[in-house]
Amino acid sequence: MSKSTLKPTLRKNFAENVRSFRTQLGISQEGLAELAGFHRTYVSQVERCVANVTIDNIEKLAHALNIRPAALLELPTIRD
Repeated sequence: MSKSTLKPTLRKNFAENVRSFRTQLGISQEGLAELAGFHRTYVSQVERCVANVTIDNIEKLAHALNIRPAALLELPTIRD
């Protein structure tokens, strides 16, 4: 498999986790962006796997979601 065909699965896991934790808290992308100090479009890009987030931004998102940063990188699980 060539490098160009590898899918960024960690980024995908991260995106799914951000969306899942955000919706569990009942907040919008705009609300999360405000809590984390970002623009709403950035949160949208993160959740769509468009943005490649920095460690600093992982920490900001985790703080805004009131979770450990590592929780955003774990394999997504069903959270009902």
